Amino acid sequence: HAEMATVPLGFNIDTPRWDQNTFVGRLKHFLNITDPRTVLVPEGELDRAKALVESCRAGLVPPGSSQEQLLYAKKLYDSAFHPDSGEKMNLIGRMSFQVPGGMALTGCMLQFYRTVPAVVFWQWVNQSFNAIVNYTNRNAASPISLRQIGVAYVTATGTALATAVGLNLYTKRAPPLLARWVPFAAVAAANCVNIPMMRQQEIINGVTVTDGDNNELGHSRRAAAKGIAQVVVSRITMAAPGMIILPIIMERLEKFPFMQRIRVLHGPLQVLLCGGFLLFMVPAACALFPQRCSLALADLEPELRDSIVTKHGDKVPYVYFNKGL
Repeated sequence: HAEMATVPLGFNIDTPRWDQNTFVGRLKHFLNITDPRTVLVPEGELDRAKALVESCRAGLVPPGSSQEQLLYAKKLYDSAFHPDSGEKMNLIGRMSFQVPGGMALTGCMLQFYRTVPAVVFWQWVNQSFNAIVNYTNRNAASPISLRQIGVAYVTATGTALATAVGLNLYTKRAPPLLARWVPFAAVAAANCVNIPMMRQQEIINGVTVTDGDNNELGHSRRAAAKGIAQVVVSRITMAAPGMIILPIIMERLEKFPFMQRIRVLHGPLQVLLCGGFLLFMVPAACALFPQRCSLALADLEPELRDSIVTKHGDKVPYVYFNKGL
């Protein structure tokens, strides 16, 4: 083993670089870890980043390691490894893959919305992608069985298809712009089903809640419900601008003669524009709520609240937990 040096005084690699109590601080944090360029980093470099972060946590780093190198290693670690388990996440499920993956799928859903077979195919592909993302970013402290994953996947896909196909038939006589908004309605409806179903163990058994110093206090189902509701809002917000504003832009553009001559490029153009929206919206939606979510003691289940008050008196006004992404 090479000689190791001690970590610079006062440097803690797990302390976020930006204030996580403000939206701007969280936005900078998520712009950093959802950076789509990290998807291209080779596996070996990710493993080296993980080793560097772990040795830094142990208080030792290779001599000559600059703070910048340590922070870049942490960025790679955060983008590719699960915050609870430390396991490497599959590429498709990472938040840093949301921009390239999401832009291709959203572009295709917005472009091919006119026929039922195209709607069925693209909504199915999108829900398969969502299922992988939701499973990858779950709160890893709550294991989920393969059967539960299957039920969640089938239910969410069924919801998306029923919404999309039903609304598609309903909007046949409506203004053309309404038909273009059908994919968004389907995606929003599916998110309301997919995320709670994928994370049902948290709702059934509760998530671990801690005090301000990370001491475990018990498990709360109400905390789980709050965390999951925030994630649903974040995911719908992530998709909304691209899927609501882009159809208006395309509706206007397609009236121009030059756009009618280049019909074959409409699909690629929508995909690129979706990418532009998602580059900003993925970190902005993740930053809407703090990752370390809090809940007032008064809002907990009565039995958990009583046990905390019995042990700690009025020293714990709020409990904290990881809401997942």
